[in-house]
Amino acid sequence: MTRPASGEQWILRRGEDEVTVVEVGGGLRRWVHEGVDVLAGYGADEMCRAGRGQLLMPWPNRIRDGRYDLDGTSRQLPLTEPAFGNASHGLVRWLAWTPAEHSDDTLTVTCALHPQPGWEWSLDLSVTYRLGDGGLSVSTAVRNVGEGRAPFGYGAHPYVSIGSDDPAGVVLQVPAERWVEVDDRLLPVAVRDVEGTELDFRAPRPLGSTSLDTAMTGLCRDDDGCWRITVSGLSALPPVTIWADASFGWTQVFTGKAAAEGEHGVAVEPMSCPADAFNSGIDLVRLGPGEEWSGTWGISLG
Repeated sequence: MTRPASGEQWILRRGEDEVTVVEVGGGLRRWVHEGVDVLAGYGADEMCRAGRGQLLMPWPNRIRDGRYDLDGTSRQLPLTEPAFGNASHGLVRWLAWTPAEHSDDTLTVTCALHPQPGWEWSLDLSVTYRLGDGGLSVSTAVRNVGEGRAPFGYGAHPYVSIGSDDPAGVVLQVPAERWVEVDDRLLPVAVRDVEGTELDFRAPRPLGSTSLDTAMTGLCRDDDGCWRITVSGLSALPPVTIWADASFGWTQVFTGKAAAEGEHGVAVEPMSCPADAFNSGIDLVRLGPGEEWSGTWGISLG
């Protein structure tokens, strides 16, 4: 018997929904609602591509040159994005995760992040996926189980499936007041206002010719403290809303794979901090021994 490229497959079911979480990276491989893909995922026998469904810890996005200085010490991470000379999307994307609890509609997976080149701290990571009446929620808890003050940031990388729809007709609403300008290595240069730009999606409108690989912040929140981004105008799905609680002050919206053969998805990525936060310190969490971080995001339909 051969092992799937994405490792063991864990299934959650509730009503007409079925979600698949995988061992490799502990991420979302697929979500099907009434026989239609909610997420643009990948096959069990494929390696995850373009980060889809992956968990990004202990940092999301990129670290310039893989280098950072903390507490008077300089560290060098492996360059996992060699084309741009960056360390990209954390250290747990390809690690094996372990199921801790599994019921029909709920799954908790765990992973131990150990010291390694460029990273000297020990973290215990736990992620709980839950299918409920409101859709899918993803709750993460991180604990420093070693010594020293560990730097930490979190991101998630779901792609909303647009099926065979024309990306230009996909309607996007992002309640963000600011966006991050980047250089040719996709690293932050400045934070700008969306007002008067093609990146202003505070009112819902079609993507048209706009292409996004853009971090946004200044996210307006509802009374429950969550921000909500909606992808709609889809022929096969009701409006899809990605939401996140107060632990997430940033998001990255990526449409670059929307029209690609076999891809057909718009990524909406909750993030606790922007790219290169290990160097800028912007919204970077420092976890002392025994300290914890937690946050919840999710996806709803309709």
